[in-house]
Amino acid sequence: MTALPADGAPSSTVRRRATAPFGTAVAAAAAAGRLVVQPRMGFPDVPSMLAGLQAVHAADATTVGTITLDSYTRVGDHASARKALDDRSDLNGFPIVAHGAPVTRRMIGAVGAGTGFAIQVRHGSPLPLGIVQALLDAGLDATEGGPVSYCLPYSRTPLAQAVDAWADSCRMLADQVEGAHLESFGGCMLGQLCPPSLLVAISLLEGVFFRQHGLRSVSLSYAQGTSFAQDVDAIGALRRLAGEFLGDLQWHVVLYTYMGVFPRTPAGALSLLRDSAVLAAVTSTERMIVKTPAEAHRIPTVADNIQALEEAARSAEAAAGLPLGLLGADAGTASGDNPVYAEARALVDAVLHLDADVGKALLRAFAQGYLDVPYCLHADNAQRSRSYIAPDGTLQWLSVGSMPLTVGSGTGAQRLRADGFLEMLSHVQRRYDDAALEELPTETPLPSLPTALAKD
Repeated sequence: MTALPADGAPSSTVRRRATAPFGTAVAAAAAAGRLVVQPRMGFPDVPSMLAGLQAVHAADATTVGTITLDSYTRVGDHASARKALDDRSDLNGFPIVAHGAPVTRRMIGAVGAGTGFAIQVRHGSPLPLGIVQALLDAGLDATEGGPVSYCLPYSRTPLAQAVDAWADSCRMLADQVEGAHLESFGGCMLGQLCPPSLLVAISLLEGVFFRQHGLRSVSLSYAQGTSFAQDVDAIGALRRLAGEFLGDLQWHVVLYTYMGVFPRTPAGALSLLRDSAVLAAVTSTERMIVKTPAEAHRIPTVADNIQALEEAARSAEAAAGLPLGLLGADAGTASGDNPVYAEARALVDAVLHLDADVGKALLRAFAQGYLDVPYCLHADNAQRSRSYIAPDGTLQWLSVGSMPLTVGSGTGAQRLRADGFLEMLSHVQRRYDDAALEELPTETPLPSLPTALAKD
């Protein structure tokens, strides 16, 4: 592993890729009119991880691969990850540092070197420098996260420490691999109940942060929410902002299938997955992260992931060219001329006016409450904002704290009770499961349903 110089700055060693350039692979698929679909998949041992990557590569869809890392590696406890490998203990992902670069590089080569298959490393670490070093040493060029999106939801790490670590990591990626790719996880804060304007703003701001630290290929994320029409507006807003602030970069948008409580019925889960694929298709989203019908019950298998990838690809292809009006969305607002854009732009402008250094601007924004993630308990989050699901199914602000936003009329007097919060958490799950159960044949007896449903 290449050591950092004494001042902690990344070295300028140029790495040789073992995979296709990630950003270029997605751009080529988009130019051909194909949605790239991607799983979240990680296994501890090389044979299982290799088999998973090969299956994704061979799927009947346009895919990129994923190597999701284990929890020990995410927190920098590589000794425990190595011990778990030696003891053949369970790990919930691939310990890329413990395995070492030569092992990972050989595994990647066995997937299909020279075939145009791109792979991304996903990890969840607020302090990713060691992970970035390891993936570069192994010949990989793409990962995801960000100073806010991988700090506030997942850790107690001080935000200032995460900002410094991500600045170093961005510079390392930019210095060592031309066209290295970094995806902001900002559009997925806490998985649910975050109004889309804040998701869009954080994702865009992290993209600007990546750009400031030398990266030339980025992607901006957005997680499917509670309203199809509002999601169309949000993705339109994100694309408009990306064009305004990142137009000189190679960039694309990545959509996540709903990340909150997932439907328990297979039919409900598949319906939600299909809707996310339709959303991706009609908004010209370039890449999509899928979830599987197994999500509510167990860790998905390789076969579960392949089913989800192929189902998403078929649904997106079938939806290509569908008029937005038929789907309950407004074609006029899909280009970004909508309330989500107005709110997100207000947040972005307020933050970027705080300091020319985007990292310092982010720190000041959270310290002053200009950015405030609802229901996020991190010490550096003001915790004064709240959201709710409106009667029309959209996510709206109940209170905005010190953010430069306005609460809608009639919401200020509302108070959120614990039972109301729990009801919101299960809103999407209940909607899709109820629809699936209503479509069951009348002769299907209730006892034949999954046990978890029978108890509800």
